[in-house]
Amino acid sequence: MVSLVIVSHSEKIAKGIKELALQMAPDVKIEIAGGTGDGRIGTDCLNIMNAINNAYSDDGVLILFDLGSALMNSEMALDFMENIDKSKVKIAKCAIVEGAIAGAVEASIGKTIDEILEALESYRINK
Repeated sequence: MVSLVIVSHSEKIAKGIKELALQMAPDVKIEIAGGTGDGRIGTDCLNIMNAINNAYSDDGVLILFDLGSALMNSEMALDFMENIDKSKVKIAKCAIVEGAIAGAVEASIGKTIDEILEALESYRINK
């Protein structure tokens, strides 16, 4: 089953999004990387790497993010990772709350990572 990683500048927001998504799809593995390592607002490449490692599955990992620098740090985290098949980790450029809920539901019914990304097109940012 495809897993999700929620990357947010706020740990509280990341936890809340995870909580909402798990209400709809309780069997989906969802990891969060919210805030910085010392509890401030921001994103942390190491936290994102750890979340990806914890969520990793041969079915794939879908990363959702809240703001531009979260995207940049997610891309950087992927660049630094050597112990995973990076082709199985994809970043969804969509609204984070709606995308996480829809993505979790799609994953829970066995959709592939590419099918999930296609389903999330309607939530895409920068159309």
